[in-house]
Order: sequence, then C-alpha cells, then structure tokens
Amino acid sequence: MSSVLGKHALKWIPLALAGVVTLAGCARDEGFYDDRNLDYADVEPASPLVLPETRNTQRYRQALPVPEAASQRARDGVAEVRPPQPLTVGGSTEVDYVEGREIGDQRWLVVAADPGSVWTQLESFARQRGLDVQESRASDGVLVTSQAEFRLQSGLREGSSEVRCERGGQSMTSCLEALKTYLSANASASQSASATASSWSAQRLENNDPLSLRQRGDGWEVSIPYVADRVWAEIHHYLAKDFDQTDERELLAADADNYAFLVSYLAREQRDRSLLQVVLFTDTSDQAQEVRLIVEPRGDQSVLRAKATGEQPLSENAERELLERVSSYLR
Repeated sequence: MSSVLGKHALKWIPLALAGVVTLAGCARDEGFYDDRNLDYADVEPASPLVLPETRNTQRYRQALPVPEAASQRARDGVAEVRPPQPLTVGGSTEVDYVEGREIGDQRWLVVAADPGSVWTQLESFARQRGLDVQESRASDGVLVTSQAEFRLQSGLREGSSEVRCERGGQSMTSCLEALKTYLSANASASQSASATASSWSAQRLENNDPLSLRQRGDGWEVSIPYVADRVWAEIHHYLAKDFDQTDERELLAADADNYAFLVSYLAREQRDRSLLQVVLFTDTSDQAQEVRLIVEPRGDQSVLRAKATGEQPLSENAERELLERVSSYLR
C-alpha cells in the first residue's frame, strides 16, 4: 500500500515544480503580479521616422488625417472638451438623420452630420437636379443657383448641420422637402463620407463658448451662444417630442413671437412624493406645475429661464432640473 501511495505522490512532483517556476517568473522583483506601470517609467521618445528626400511626394498623403476640433478651444493651456453626444435627447427622444425646423415663416433642415459631409451631398443634389450653379463658395457654405440659394452652417448640436433653401430671402418649402428626401435616401453615404474629401473647408462658429448653466440670485439660467430664433426652433422641436407625458411633463403652448413656451412639469422630488401619496390613496392630479420657459435674445446669444406661473414658485432643484433637461436638446 505504501508503495502505491509513493508512486502517486511522485507523479505530482513535476507539476508542483513547474508551478513554482511559473509563479516565480511572474513575481519578478515587484511582487506576485507584474506591475506594468514600471515598464513605462523610464521610457524615452524615439526619433520620428523621416522619409528620404528623393521620394515621390505625389504618392504620399495622410492615411488617417485628424480633423480639427471646431468646438474645442484652449484657454490658458487647458482645452475645453465637450462630452460625447448621446444617441437620444432628453433621455428618451431619438434624433432622426434629417429633421425640419421652423419659426414664423423661416424653415430649414437639421442634418445629423458634419457640414463637410453635408456639403458633398448638397453638391450632388444640385448635379442630380440639373440646377444651374452660378456661385459656389465652399468656405462660406453658400451654393447659389438660378432657382434657389442654399446656405449651410454648423448646427446647434455637436456634429450637426443646418441647411437653408431660399429665394429672395424667403424659405422654399418644396426645395427643402426635395432636399430632405434626397439626404434621407443617401444618409449612409453622407455619414461615411470624410470631410477632408470635400472642398468645403470646415466652417467655424464665431462664438465657441459652450452652454453654461449658472445661478443668478435665487434662480438659474442657461447661457446659450446662439441667436434666439435658432434656439427657440430647436427647443420647440424637441419639446414637442419629449414633453408628451400627461401629469409628468407636457408642452401646453408655444409662442414664437415672444420666444416662450408653457409647459406642465413634475420635478423628480415631486414625483418621489407622489409615489408615496399614491400608496396612501392621496390625490396627485394637481402635483405638476405650469412653467413658462423663456428664451431671452441677447444679440448673437440667448438666455434660457424657467419660472412658475402660479403662486407656488419652482424650487431651486426643480428649476435647475428642468433647465438641464431642456438645454440638453442643444448639446
């Protein structure tokens, strides 16, 4: 019996030795596991690769060009970087590739693509329609034909564009509808197109300041670096989609002349209280407050404010929560 046990024990000795050697190799001098941070502590940069002077320069180009960040600006050596954009707006509202905007008699399209890609599609649209192009200023985003004038600029939301089709300063609805159909049908091609492949040199906003939520006295306001017309139209578009929940958030009225909205809103703190009242069989139908949202023009900029219409004012938390939700439509 002892000899049998001895034979089985001897079989495990090579495996045990192999395990000890392996673990010893992993340990190195830093411990049981390799701390790879130490591998980079003393790394020195190598000299950049240099192509020979005799090369044919026409055969070389940037294989992976890095576009300039139009929305990022360095201040005192620190770059302001906006966060990545979500696929939804306001927490639940999806963004279509091409959407219409309007205020008064002004109408335009918003495209979920950078202006460089959209300019390429705009040129293709003009060629397909056989439009007589009289002037093409890619750097300004202006394409003039005998039938209409197209104007392209960066949109309010990051990575989006705005396209207008006008004649004599008046929006052409039929032109915009035809362009919307064309862009929607070519959405995949436009999204994959590189801005560097177009002659459109990336248009820059004169004011690159991001939206900022700030406290003023006992209330809050949002500073927006865009004119009131564009801001109101953008907010109106998403309020109509997002504020459609009765007794929680609802768009009651829209006043384009005064850049205002009337909404019914139930803040998170009120919703939490309402859940308890439902359990206690208490009426919660009057919990939501009517709030007036106002876009105040400030020249090339705007300010967004929210004020309750009734005797009960908005709490500081509710006011900030509502403004954060609405201003997210513009990010």
